Amino acid sequence: MKLKAAVQINRRISEIGHEAWDGCAGNPDYCANPFMSFDFLDIAEEAGCAVEKAGWGPQHLSVEDEQGAVAAVMPLYLKSHSQGEYVFDHAWADAYERAGGQYYPKLISAAPFTPATGPRLLARPDVDREEAWRILLGGSLAVCERYEASSLHVNFPTEAEWTWMGQQGLSLRQGQQYHWENRGYSSFDDFLGDLSSGRRKTIRRERRDAQSQVEIFALTGSEITEDHWDAFFAFYMDTGSRKWGRPYLNRLFFSLLGERMADRVLLVMARRNGRWIAGALNLIGADCLYGRNWGCIEDVPFLHFELCYYQAIEWAIGKGLARVEAGAQGQHKIARGYLPSPVYSAHFIADPRLRGPVEDFVQRERAAVEGEMEWLAEEYSPFRQEG
Repeated sequence: MKLKAAVQINRRISEIGHEAWDGCAGNPDYCANPFMSFDFLDIAEEAGCAVEKAGWGPQHLSVEDEQGAVAAVMPLYLKSHSQGEYVFDHAWADAYERAGGQYYPKLISAAPFTPATGPRLLARPDVDREEAWRILLGGSLAVCERYEASSLHVNFPTEAEWTWMGQQGLSLRQGQQYHWENRGYSSFDDFLGDLSSGRRKTIRRERRDAQSQVEIFALTGSEITEDHWDAFFAFYMDTGSRKWGRPYLNRLFFSLLGERMADRVLLVMARRNGRWIAGALNLIGADCLYGRNWGCIEDVPFLHFELCYYQAIEWAIGKGLARVEAGAQGQHKIARGYLPSPVYSAHFIADPRLRGPVEDFVQRERAAVEGEMEWLAEEYSPFRQEG
């Protein structure tokens, strides 16, 4: 199917529409990533979390085919800050502004507030992928010029997109997260059998200690009520206030998530003495469980590990999912079976005075990250060593 060369800018994802957006984002090649679905992105806008007032001005791109139907889309936001991105460029902003430049506004293609890998250049299955990518990337660079933005950032794209964008001249950055891979396990005990004896004993003790203190419920779909969201929001606010001062999501966001995406939500909740005290929010993809938010209002030893890591592994095994992505940071995840995995971002810097230093930085950073990942996997892997 041939595409029109022009792109359209849409100030709300609703201007593109549910059917048209998901016709691109639902391409089977993308493994149904929940964070690129129309519902997730629209919820973020409808709740007022990813809108101009919050520093996330939607500029979503769409491309039509010759019949006038939407054939490719790209999530895009005009940002007035660098919050909620999880790919940190504050040092770039500081250096540029000290040199007399203006770093904001900038453009970003990402799932708001979500450090999860997923497609960013979305095309229907019946169109030429590289043609769609070329038009979308060209359109995003034109938007960058139109708004005199300092830069374009594509955060957490797929490896294929990342490699291709490097071929188009963007600077390539690499980071790391910690992911659990399903090696064909039939049960949690089967997974434990893959670990060293010391790690097996530790994990069993941690699970026993946590489970003896609370009741644990793994909820999805209609099992999740507004009472659960009330409790979870209190956990979320407590964690956010302690970690970064201003949580990004509001209470309405979680109600809309439960209303429109409950079947793609796994909410793991802990109750003690009839009171909800902790919870972990996950979103369900076609082949992956994505850990997103955690919080608690009482301290229970090892409960964080139980709700966020072990319950996620157990649920993923039961559903036959290929992996669990447990979010950003946290070397302590390695001991729980989550090994270092690469994540990616691609960057276009408009001003050549900043472009050169950024390119030099990301090249050195990539080498350091790759070396650290290899060292961590060798030194701290909990899995039994062959031979």
